[in-house]
Amino acid sequence: MAVRMDGASQDFLKQLEGYGLSTIEIHYFLPDHPKLLQLFAFQQYDVAPRFPVLRGFLDYWSREIEGPLHSVRIAHKHLIGPQEWQAVDGIISIH
Repeated sequence: MAVRMDGASQDFLKQLEGYGLSTIEIHYFLPDHPKLLQLFAFQQYDVAPRFPVLRGFLDYWSREIEGPLHSVRIAHKHLIGPQEWQAVDGIISIH
């Protein structure tokens, strides 16, 4: 994890720019055994719903990797967002 001179990590700065954590599962066919599926899973920061980083990776995959894609599953979570709050009925006394 790279840390800038001001102390903020690159990952944190990406989250402030709107990036969230994406978990991606790619199922693809093995080139030598076209009836077998293989799973490749990884995590990266990306922007939903367009996923430009993932699209770039899939373009690279299509050009450079021999295993044809079967399916891609994405789970995405914004890590920095508005705080959740809950109204509480009652009186809180502080002495």
